[in-house]
Amino acid sequence: MTYKKNLWFTLIAVLPVLALNVSAGNIVLNENTVGAKAMPAVIEDIAGTPFKMKTPERPTFPDRTVTVNKGSIGADGKITEAINGLIADISKRGGGTVKVPSGHWMSGRIVLKSNVNLHLEEGAVIEFSGSIDDYQPAVFTRHEGIEIMGAGAFIYANKEKNIALTGKGTIMGPPMSASMRTLPNGKSVVENDVPHDMPVKQRICDGYEGRTFYRPKSFSPINCKNVLVEGVTFERSVLWNVNPVYCENVIIRGITVNSTDVPSGDGIDISSCKNVLIEYSTLNCGDDCFTLKAGRCEDGLRVNRPTENVVIRYCLAKEGHGGITCGSETAGGINNVYLHDCLFYGTRTGFRFKTRRNRGGTVAGITYENIRLVNVREAFTWDLLGSATYMGELARRYPPLDITPLTPTVKDITIRNFTVESADRLLTVNGIPEIPCSNILIENGDIRTNRIIRTMNDADGFTFRNLEIQATDNRMTIDDSRNITFDNVTFHIPDNTLDIEIKGKKAGNITIKDGDKTIKCHNGLNPLD
Repeated sequence: MTYKKNLWFTLIAVLPVLALNVSAGNIVLNENTVGAKAMPAVIEDIAGTPFKMKTPERPTFPDRTVTVNKGSIGADGKITEAINGLIADISKRGGGTVKVPSGHWMSGRIVLKSNVNLHLEEGAVIEFSGSIDDYQPAVFTRHEGIEIMGAGAFIYANKEKNIALTGKGTIMGPPMSASMRTLPNGKSVVENDVPHDMPVKQRICDGYEGRTFYRPKSFSPINCKNVLVEGVTFERSVLWNVNPVYCENVIIRGITVNSTDVPSGDGIDISSCKNVLIEYSTLNCGDDCFTLKAGRCEDGLRVNRPTENVVIRYCLAKEGHGGITCGSETAGGINNVYLHDCLFYGTRTGFRFKTRRNRGGTVAGITYENIRLVNVREAFTWDLLGSATYMGELARRYPPLDITPLTPTVKDITIRNFTVESADRLLTVNGIPEIPCSNILIENGDIRTNRIIRTMNDADGFTFRNLEIQATDNRMTIDDSRNITFDNVTFHIPDNTLDIEIKGKKAGNITIKDGDKTIKCHNGLNPLD
């Protein structure tokens, strides 16, 4: 058969692999050792990264403090005008701290300025307005990877240096009944709303005169250097929570996010930033938890700014679509990412790589290690197609499309030293035939799952090494994927049999190394021929 010539499959006998001790690297990963409650006072130097990166310096501020008080409340019941005045004034005087004392304060958009630390004392709650009038005029921002003039954020900054949001207080969005929450975002696709050839200053999305209004993030500095977010709790956002854009030298530590009922309620979204440290944070989200982005479609290619040099450590992801997600905005590229010593407890997916055919860019140079996953739906997901609801014909694998600058590439990823204590599925890959996902290494893991591989489409170069897998379902589906190796993998599966369906003319060089298993293939293909 011609089809059979396009497929070769090797079975190699090896000794059974011993049980692996990969619980957590040097620490036991639980809620007492990672997440916001475990944050130490001092920032530990970054070490062991696969790339060169210095620890970002913590910004310092002059010993000058002003305090919001009841006299700061305007006739509208908000502190917006007063707190922005205090921030602007202390910045002009060389900087310092604007303190928000314990109490419940109402506000519209707050604008941070250089050399200012906005500090929320314990018990302080700033509740932000649900009226679009409180986020005017439109400011330069980036919405889901596309530059616009819009609401920006509850707390916003542009082209500032040495800024901070700190303390044990809470940033809170408007009530869940606020009309702002019904405005576009969840169902609109921004690249269809904003022409890529329109000058940015004309992309006004202020909600007036029939224009679109995109909901504000909670904290989103843009074009800033030396940014610190520490200790604060974010509740009831209307969109993403912490979203630095085009920033350099960013430290995010000890924060807590609770946005489980919020559509698109991402926790931390790093967008085209350089030199970022995220540590000891706890995220409980309505969408992705820790997320790396770099612009979208033609506009992202025009800007062409990557996210690079990112370290995420000692963090806790709870409810959310992804524990750590790359994409789906990838146009500027995402590279040099190191995540270690983290716990994902109850997230839908542990490790999520997603982009789309029109998003562009390269995701590469990613290393994750020393991770514990508990009660996840799926441990690993690669999704380059998306759904037909949003992507239309682009969500179809075939026919293959021409490679263009908008074709994304996902490659050179290492995930090692991990445990999956309970999962419905181990892995799904939905790649694209134009540029398959490549050079992926998953090694040193102890896994308990129902199903192993739901499907692996359009992959070229996946290595599974030194794994112990306990599964209740022995089926795998591999479609148009090649150079797939299971090296020193012990399977504990029903009937001691792997049931592998192999499809596609491009499938080939699939190697299983576990000496005590029978390999069964569909389509009449016998791997021992």
